[in-house]
Amino acid sequence: MNFDPATLVYDANGLIPCIAQEEATGEVLMMAWMNAESVARTLETGRVTYWSRSRQSYWIKGESSGHVQELVDLRVDCDRDSLLALVRQTGPACHTNRRSCFYTALRDGQEVEIMTPMAES
Repeated sequence: MNFDPATLVYDANGLIPCIAQEEATGEVLMMAWMNAESVARTLETGRVTYWSRSRQSYWIKGESSGHVQELVDLRVDCDRDSLLALVRQTGPACHTNRRSCFYTALRDGQEVEIMTPMAES
């Protein structure tokens, strides 16, 4: 069965959320948005490509930072309205230089940073 990105359920802006997860460890790295074209580009190139809402443009993860996400598997949820990208992440996934964008925990009503930035190489 051939996949067509148009069969996914996009929001009113033509976007679908995509969670990036490290394939080797299961660590959740980040969430970003895709549209039909970025889904197609990701599948075509094997480099995860997102849609930047703030810049209104495509961005290939790691294009400027070198912190590349190599696609291992792209999965569609049961409602077809969100994606899971299993990736091999090079370096930090977060623009704050942390391994994951999910570095703040909510504990006893307080925000607690549970991850420090990675050392520069």
